[in-house]
Amino acid sequence: MSFFFWGKYLSKMLAKRPFAALVLISLFSLWSAAQQTPAAGSTSAQAPPQTSSEKDKDKPAQDTSAQNKDAGTSKGTSNDRLFLALPNFLTLENAGKVPPLTARQKFKVVARGSFDKIEYPWYGIISGISQAENSEPGYGQGFEGYAKRYGSAFADGTIENFMTSAILPSLLHQDPRFFQSSEGGFRRRAGYAISRIFVTRTDSGRSQFNYSEIFGSALSAAISTNTYHPRAFITKRFDPATETVVYVHNASDRTLPNTLSVWGTQVGYDTITILIKEFWPDVHRKMTHKPKAEANGAAASSNP
Repeated sequence: MSFFFWGKYLSKMLAKRPFAALVLISLFSLWSAAQQTPAAGSTSAQAPPQTSSEKDKDKPAQDTSAQNKDAGTSKGTSNDRLFLALPNFLTLENAGKVPPLTARQKFKVVARGSFDKIEYPWYGIISGISQAENSEPGYGQGFEGYAKRYGSAFADGTIENFMTSAILPSLLHQDPRFFQSSEGGFRRRAGYAISRIFVTRTDSGRSQFNYSEIFGSALSAAISTNTYHPRAFITKRFDPATETVVYVHNASDRTLPNTLSVWGTQVGYDTITILIKEFWPDVHRKMTHKPKAEANGAAASSNP
């Protein structure tokens, strides 16, 4: 479900005021867009009713347009991208009844998003921030330190993606997709989005505790933190005051508190991510100046 996969790199950044302000500004922007978007039943700039012959004449063109835009929807997934860049393939708007994903489809769509071309420069940015802050100093500096941070960040994101959206959903027969509500005001929609962290659909369409998200993120945090993240190490430096070499012990990152911190951070960012997913269609329509009713009609015609 997550596409940011920031893991422990951003757990330290989360406490910083600039980043917290950025999150608040983003949420406020989403709220503003949701408040300004007209409801589906509003009567703004409605076109005159068409005759049945006109509807039949226009129908093929609408279907073709929807098919080009949402080709993945016919397979139960989407081709959508958050902010026109980040993969959002497991989010469906106005989906109605869609068939469940097979285990193969779950793995395929997760692999498609995890290895999307935008992910490579994204992890590069995250690794650069991590190196500039010298987080996890056991990786060192220079090109070697950057390469280790890059590989670690990529592995963290990929493991969490597969755990929460492919492996556990396949084993537990849960649906990894997020079905947008798009109904009601900001509070109702935000509450619905946040609840999806703890409640999900099964493949049969029933509601169930979201074991895939909660335990999947816990497993990914435990695997990444306790396998390839730095162990405890000793560094030495020369102390000019005493003219002696001082040995400094650097604590290991492979600890239970650190694992729990990474787990909490992943769940927290997945919550922010799912909020953005809920309101992204409103933001997108506002960016493209496309009426909600028209967009809903196109999405409905493309859904199986």
